[in-house]
Amino acid sequence: MPTAPQNTDELYQALQANDERPYGRTRTVTAEELVDAAEQFEEPVPLIHALLELQEAYTYGSEPRKSPVVFARLLNLFDEQPDLFDERLRYMLFWRFKWVSNALRQLPEIPLAGLNQWLTEMRERYEKAGLGLQPYYGEAYQLAAHTGEDTALAYELWAARTRTRFSDCEACEICRRACHHLTAGDDERALAVWEPVLAGKESCQEEPARSVSYALLPLLRTGRVERARELHLAGYRGCRRNPSMAGEVGRHLEFCALTGNEARGLELLAENRNLFDEVDSPLEQLDFLTGVEVLLQRVESLGHGELPAAGHPGRTWTVSGLRAEVRTRADDLAARFDTRNGTTTVTDRRRARLDRAPLLDALELTLRTRSLDDVAPAAPTAAPAPRTAEAVPESLSELILRARALDEKGHPDTRACWTRLRTLVAAPDYTHPDDPAVGPLVLLRADLLSDEASQAGEKDDHAEAAALHEEAAALYEDAGEPGHAAVERGTALLAEAERAEGAEAKAAVLTDAHATMVRLHESTTGLPPYQEARLLRLRATLLGMRLQWTRSEEHIAPVFAELDLLHTFATRHDVAGQISGGLLLRATTHALAGDLPAALAEIDALLERLRSQGPDWHLPRTLALRGRLQLGLQDAQAAYTDFAEALRLSGQWQGDTIDPSRLLADLAEACMHLGRPDEALRHLTRAAETDLRRDRRIDAFCTYSNAARLSLDLGRVEDCIALLDSVLAEPDVAAGELDDRLTAQLRLTRARALRAGEDLKAATAEFAALAAESAGWDDDPGSHAMIAAETAVLLGESGEFDRAREAADQAIAAHRLAPRHEQLSNSLRELACLQAQQQGPDGLPAALAYLADAGRIADEAGEARIADENRITDEAGEAEHGTHGVSETRGPSLDTALAYEYGRVNAYGRAYEDALAALEKAQALLGEPGPEDDWAGQWAECVRLTGVVEGLYLKRTGPALTRLDAAVSHLTALGHEEETAPLTSLAARLRDEE
Repeated sequence: MPTAPQNTDELYQALQANDERPYGRTRTVTAEELVDAAEQFEEPVPLIHALLELQEAYTYGSEPRKSPVVFARLLNLFDEQPDLFDERLRYMLFWRFKWVSNALRQLPEIPLAGLNQWLTEMRERYEKAGLGLQPYYGEAYQLAAHTGEDTALAYELWAARTRTRFSDCEACEICRRACHHLTAGDDERALAVWEPVLAGKESCQEEPARSVSYALLPLLRTGRVERARELHLAGYRGCRRNPSMAGEVGRHLEFCALTGNEARGLELLAENRNLFDEVDSPLEQLDFLTGVEVLLQRVESLGHGELPAAGHPGRTWTVSGLRAEVRTRADDLAARFDTRNGTTTVTDRRRARLDRAPLLDALELTLRTRSLDDVAPAAPTAAPAPRTAEAVPESLSELILRARALDEKGHPDTRACWTRLRTLVAAPDYTHPDDPAVGPLVLLRADLLSDEASQAGEKDDHAEAAALHEEAAALYEDAGEPGHAAVERGTALLAEAERAEGAEAKAAVLTDAHATMVRLHESTTGLPPYQEARLLRLRATLLGMRLQWTRSEEHIAPVFAELDLLHTFATRHDVAGQISGGLLLRATTHALAGDLPAALAEIDALLERLRSQGPDWHLPRTLALRGRLQLGLQDAQAAYTDFAEALRLSGQWQGDTIDPSRLLADLAEACMHLGRPDEALRHLTRAAETDLRRDRRIDAFCTYSNAARLSLDLGRVEDCIALLDSVLAEPDVAAGELDDRLTAQLRLTRARALRAGEDLKAATAEFAALAAESAGWDDDPGSHAMIAAETAVLLGESGEFDRAREAADQAIAAHRLAPRHEQLSNSLRELACLQAQQQGPDGLPAALAYLADAGRIADEAGEARIADENRITDEAGEAEHGTHGVSETRGPSLDTALAYEYGRVNAYGRAYEDALAALEKAQALLGEPGPEDDWAGQWAECVRLTGVVEGLYLKRTGPALTRLDAAVSHLTALGHEEETAPLTSLAARLRDEE
């Protein structure tokens, strides 16, 4: 706290500000300081408020030892000066007897007699105050349930009583009753009792998160697997990192362990590492540690005891080491509670949790399902080859010769040989073979550099690839291999061309590179056929890339000319790999030229050749291209079949025959065209994980971002949040090492998902943080405009209209630099409606100011649209394109939407005449819909609201009925019967009131 309050007004302001903070050390320390400050004032009432705030901070900050001490001070003040406690303070005091009972129960050092003595005092105080005893019996039942003695009787004495205003909330009592049936072994009855809470009909600060954690295993045992999955995602988010809900976190860890999600369990454990230190409640700690041990025990039993695990701060842990530590601590806590209680109940319940067998072998909890092997540190072992591959030779000379022979063919097994050789050459005791067939060491080093360059190119690190190819070329020159050197320099030219930015610049660079390549080819003599074919293929590839960027008709023929040279040469010398590679490039060129049927015909012929003559490893790449062509021809099912077959065949080879993550992304696209978005999501997340395993992290996170947005679009809000929580917890993302804009995109999608999940507080905080960060994006003001506008709307939904106005002004300022007409106009209109709706006439001036801003943006949009239409007409000619401009589009425009919102806002502000005029203008702008118009529903809603203003607020029933009846007749005649229902209902209401 920067400065202590100097008067009671400042104290109350500080207490209110602290009340808005999340529970934890910051809030607790501030509350302690405010009690010290309150003691300086003569008035005792401020001290009462400060003590109440401090007790709340201790209670929900998981510090049960301190809560009773604070309450004792409050009780003394009440006994000495009861008149200081008004009705509200008195209510809070008597409510918190239950808090103290709960706190004492969590401390094994408090004797059982002390617990019973406190319950007796609570009963006597309630009786003296004339309060019902149901809350007392509730606390007595909880003590009985904790010790395991006389539980049934205590339950009946509590559950049979009528609730009072001091009873715990409905949600908490439902949880308690359900847990009673759960302990008795009746899963179905427990779940039936829980239903109002699990369905979201009853809630409080701790519910439904607490109930969800207990209900997960009963849901599994009764076959409600999907519901358990959904509730795990939502429930975990409600308790994570919260010291006062450490037990709930432990039960989520247990759930992961028993459903084959051990890797996710370790991820969640790492996210909650703070709980090892911050939970001061022994009972809560025991509950948490037991869940942790269930998880670690399961991981260790699967043979992964040496995996790293997040445990008590101050040292690093393995799964096995942490499990031993946790077991010791938890056993000690359980024994202390049983000693205090005089029973074995706590230890017995702990043992029952540890002895549970897994309920499911594998449950796909999240979109990012990973195994323990995925989270294990990378081991330097080669992946097993699914296809029967030739064994890597044991002899060093044979290995080198084998690698070169495979490389000459372009065989996918080549990479395994080079990887093995790289390891051998790097060894301190490496001795190069004295074998003329193998050649000197410099030649082998050139081979290895060439392979490294290829790997860099596969990761799109074109600068590194170009440099390595040039270095390899120099080594080949030293080794007396000019043909190899020429191929490396040609490949370096291709990599350098990839670095150019912009279509025109890229086309120019590619043209120059091709000319250089031709000169290089012509100046290099004595090339063996496979090397000459590679140079011809590089020449064709450069021109094909140029066509890809320019799509210019004049660039088509040169590509085919080069491909004819390649095909003639490769066929004459039987270079099979270059024959098929050239035919594949020919099909691609047809596609780039816009002739998809010709491209498909080429691909079909190539597939027939590959199946009869090979090489087999070209099949996956060829099938993938055919799949993309099928998508272009609108045959998504055929595309899906080709992609799936390509993926299956690519898995048969030891090395990569095609980028598997690209194939998975293609499969996802085909699924979207086929209306199978859930399957598309699975393919996207598999693609991302594949990229991660290949250390292509930027590609992986981009794909995860796409998957998250798709899941949000599908309404799978909790899946989206869980996926992004997992991705954002990746070490390089958490450390800020990932591209800041990509990280911001991930966070933005998460913030939108939080909003969709109605977690308005968390969403607003994330949006506000993103708006502050994006304000510094001088190169991207448009994104800042969008983020600031969304932030403003969220602040408006929270009723923080001053901050909302500030955010909106930021959005408008950024919009001037990079226009976002529609997004900003939508946000400003929504803000206007929110302010008028929440504040009524008092908020009308500010709401109208928002609409004025939205009006100016609508005018700008109109001017931009006209300019764009004129540009299209000037460039394309009126005869061909003049009738295809934006102006021909019917339906709600920004102007129409603005008029409609003026109507709504003025209606909320009770300016009904202005509202009616605005709504009539909106109707006029829309015009009457036709039979095929998809905006008939919006027109009907505009008519309905006009009827409400005219008939209900202005009491002009006759004109309103005339308007409504005419609209119903018009919509009915057009076949829009569904849209007439709200109009008919309003008309009936007006007639009833007439």
